[in-house]
Amino acid sequence: MRLILASSSPRRRELLVQVGLVFDVIPAHIDETRHASETPTAYVQRLALQKAQAIHAAHPGTIVLGADTTVEIDGHALEKPLDRSDAERMLRALSGRTHHVHTGIALLSPHGEHAHLETTSVTFSPVDDTELQRYLDSGEPYDKAGAYGIQGYAARWIPRIDGDYFNVMGLPLAATVRLLKELSYSSD
Repeated sequence: MRLILASSSPRRRELLVQVGLVFDVIPAHIDETRHASETPTAYVQRLALQKAQAIHAAHPGTIVLGADTTVEIDGHALEKPLDRSDAERMLRALSGRTHHVHTGIALLSPHGEHAHLETTSVTFSPVDDTELQRYLDSGEPYDKAGAYGIQGYAARWIPRIDGDYFNVMGLPLAATVRLLKELSYSSD
């Protein structure tokens, strides 16, 4: 059965290729506005499901993978930064502290629906102003939840994680593969 990734994230594509999955990419275009009282975990779970539903409606005979990731600190979701000052605000909030990265995944197929929430704790070292400005100048933080990617420059500030490393990149691979197996998906 054909697998479709309902995301334009290059990191999610790279991760699925890394584990040998064969898939098509059809990004879902949905309203990603967070509801006023919505927790960060409910937010990513809702968006993952809505992305999968949007694509599955047009391709009902397939398995569709929807995913969404956010960073949470002090109960607040840090999504992709709007601009440099927003990225700086986020990174200063993370500096010297532990936060949580949540990814919701949803798989829809003719055989059913599977959903999963993965949470990883990430500890940042204190970030000095010179390194922070250099990072902001790099352009790297602007398309990532929480204004950082664990696999890039910001790795220098992360001495510890508790949980799935790939979740911090945007897709918990072990959980995704397990759910695909439950749907009898094979890339062969």
